[in-house]
Amino acid sequence: MKNSDSNSSLDSRINQTLKNVQGLLKGRSIPGKVLLTRRADPPEDPSLRSPTFGRSFSEIDAGTSDLMDMSKEEEAQDTSKQQNNNTSANKLKPMSSNVEITSKEVQKSVMGARATDSARVMKFTKELSGSTVILEKLRELAWSGVPPYMRPNTWRLLLGYAPPNSDRREGILRRKRLEYFDCVAQFYDIPDTERSDDEINMLRQISVDCPRTVPDVTFFQQEQVQKSLERILYTWAIRHPASGYVQGINDLATPFLVVFLSEHLEGDILKWSISDLSPDKISNVEADCYWCLSKLLDGMQDHYTFAQPGIQRLVFKLKELVNRIDEPVSRHMEEQGLEFLQFAFRWFNCLLIREIPFHLVTRLWDTYLAEGDALPDFLVYIFASFLLTWSEELQKLDFQELVMFLQHLPTENWTHQELEMVLSRAFMWHRTDSKVPSLLTFKYMVLQISHNDLSILSTENLQKKSTTSLFT
Repeated sequence: MKNSDSNSSLDSRINQTLKNVQGLLKGRSIPGKVLLTRRADPPEDPSLRSPTFGRSFSEIDAGTSDLMDMSKEEEAQDTSKQQNNNTSANKLKPMSSNVEITSKEVQKSVMGARATDSARVMKFTKELSGSTVILEKLRELAWSGVPPYMRPNTWRLLLGYAPPNSDRREGILRRKRLEYFDCVAQFYDIPDTERSDDEINMLRQISVDCPRTVPDVTFFQQEQVQKSLERILYTWAIRHPASGYVQGINDLATPFLVVFLSEHLEGDILKWSISDLSPDKISNVEADCYWCLSKLLDGMQDHYTFAQPGIQRLVFKLKELVNRIDEPVSRHMEEQGLEFLQFAFRWFNCLLIREIPFHLVTRLWDTYLAEGDALPDFLVYIFASFLLTWSEELQKLDFQELVMFLQHLPTENWTHQELEMVLSRAFMWHRTDSKVPSLLTFKYMVLQISHNDLSILSTENLQKKSTTSLFT
């Protein structure tokens, strides 16, 4: 009798779970808007496809000529809701990838996406222009992506490098930059005769690694860029003797360098020339990169100390999580003798910078920095979502094929849409796991069934703190 009651209770929970997830996919469990992803914009728009960090994109977003009134925005939302309702009868079947979309529907989707972008820009503007920035609100906004021209100030604030109080901000940044300049003069701008053998070897390793950093982006091959990286990395390593320089940290400096240079250089990063900037501007950019890199690594120092125990711990957690979410993939990898350390160590060491196109990295890092101190644990869910993007493909490969596939993942044509899917799944799995861990496997099954339906949801909706739990 007890077994019967238990089975009945489990069935009831599963049925309720399915209803909750379906309600989420219809937009019913999320307060506020059902947002279209930004990639609804035409793919021909170079500001969305190319690694451009200039002001042209932000001006389009924030310009008064492109700001829609509320009636138009509501019309776009109604359109998306109506499209959701039309497909609700088929929620338990994967949606066909070759569904025909009329030009009228495309126009409405574009309109909805742009209205959303404009609304988010206004929210960022309001938050950043206050006398004191409320960091929790800024984190909520930044989690779903930061408008490019607002990214430098937002990142400085999220990392605690710049203070929330606007009256103190300029003075503190000036003081921290001067402190960096003093460190460079003290540790870097000295002859080798004043360095220890270990310091000489470390500087030599950094000078070897800098030209290898992001080799597919020509900007990083400029000699002056590599010198800036070298100064940043060597100064950081000298001031953090517990870890010193570890290969991979050079990758972590690149998003900061690009973002802070974007305040001074416009257009496509492939056309940037750092020699166009004055030495003072380059020095300030270097200082900001140094301090923000330091703030980031302060939260994960054991990732880079001897034997890198922090990374090993997270790789173990990733293996355990993948086993709970997708046991067939986990079992197949184990049967083939593939260890997670063989591929996931680099993921944690370089935070996926080497695994995705570089023009997507800053968007991914918006979410990283918004997570704050919780980032290391949340990385496990992001990387599980990233890995299981290829669940079916992985189960067909033998050991050698698995190694080759995971070392050269087919992400070269990824757009923001694929990245948003990875982040959305990661958020939903993390939220479910924190509430009802035993239901995470079933949640993955439901999400796989409705995989395509997730594209109508933006990560902004998924990460709202007020979102009702899926499994309450």
